Amino acid sequence: MTFDQCFHLLLGHEGGWSDHAADPGGATRWGVTQAVARQNGYHGHMSEFPVEQAKAIYRRQYWDACRCDDLPPAIRYAVFDGAVNSGVGQSARWLQRAVEAKADGVVGPDTISRARAFHPDLLSRRMLSQRLRFMTDLKTWPVFGRGWARRIADLLEA
Repeated sequence: MTFDQCFHLLLGHEGGWSDHAADPGGATRWGVTQAVARQNGYHGHMSEFPVEQAKAIYRRQYWDACRCDDLPPAIRYAVFDGAVNSGVGQSARWLQRAVEAKADGVVGPDTISRARAFHPDLLSRRMLSQRLRFMTDLKTWPVFGRGWARRIADLLEA
């Protein structure tokens, strides 16, 4: 999958404006928190945050940071979505544990090489099982768990 394809799918989960009281990220639009928007130079109201700016942030801070272009196409979306949902380091560790690499939170040459050697379906299942286990332990699971579980189910079907 390409970045544009993955970004389009991501907006199906992250799109729109939200300011849920239980969400530690606070006000978001297109899944970008106000803190991240401010770090990237946006100072308007989050309900008006432009999708083009969200796309640029997602490309630089999540896709490129996880080296998704270097990963097998079949797992790019799972790695990218995990980075957006739980952070680049955490998504990298899920991938690294799945490929039995050193889980240092940085996608490097060893992680990429091991990922390329794995069968994509097995790799995706292993990574997503890591993610689901992690998320069920979060204190916000009772509030957001149903949506997260559906999101992971969608990734399994993608």
